[in-house]
Amino acid sequence: MTLWLTRIVPDTRSQDARRDLAGAIGMHRRIMSLFPSNAGPDPRARFGILFRTEDTPTGPHLLLQSTHEPDTTRLPTGYGTAHTRPLDALIDAIRPGLTIRYRCAASPVRKPGATTRALYNLPPVVPLTGAAADEWWLRQADQSGLKPLTHHSHPLDAVRGQRRPDGAPAQRIRHARTQFDGTAAIIDPDQLRTAVLNGIGRGKAYGCGLLSIAPARQPQ
Repeated sequence: MTLWLTRIVPDTRSQDARRDLAGAIGMHRRIMSLFPSNAGPDPRARFGILFRTEDTPTGPHLLLQSTHEPDTTRLPTGYGTAHTRPLDALIDAIRPGLTIRYRCAASPVRKPGATTRALYNLPPVVPLTGAAADEWWLRQADQSGLKPLTHHSHPLDAVRGQRRPDGAPAQRIRHARTQFDGTAAIIDPDQLRTAVLNGIGRGKAYGCGLLSIAPARQPQ
């Protein structure tokens, strides 16, 4: 199975691109439009689709990872540029002891126990920020076969929107996000491959959970 990485550089002169960048629901729909429509009840999971929008000095970029090569010709005329490449060499290079750089924009949460939820009228999941989010990430990294050597985090705007499943009332979508960057040593290659393939945490349909890795540069 080949894992594909697509970088889309939206042209902000495009009304379609601006609309998609303004909301997680629109971006989700745009991305799903690049894949076959007859994929069953959960096409995002079937095609291993994960994505992240990044701010760069030249403007927003969209990173899209999938196990099925997207058809970027389905983007509207003037939407922007797109380049897709396989990640086989990167995945094959994963080995114990290798030092990597990582980035993940995730939605850290904890689930209060039933008694605590009832006592304090808490939601099913509680967003985490600051030191609590860092602790969450370190646990996730450990479960992903990584030993973090350095890490830095900063909050991102929350993903918000409303989705309307067929025949169902509108549902509010909100995922608080934190971006985690740093270096780590690979401890368990199989766990890391699984985390790269499946993503980390909640909100994967709306731009959370994509774990990007690259070999760290060795000192000269």
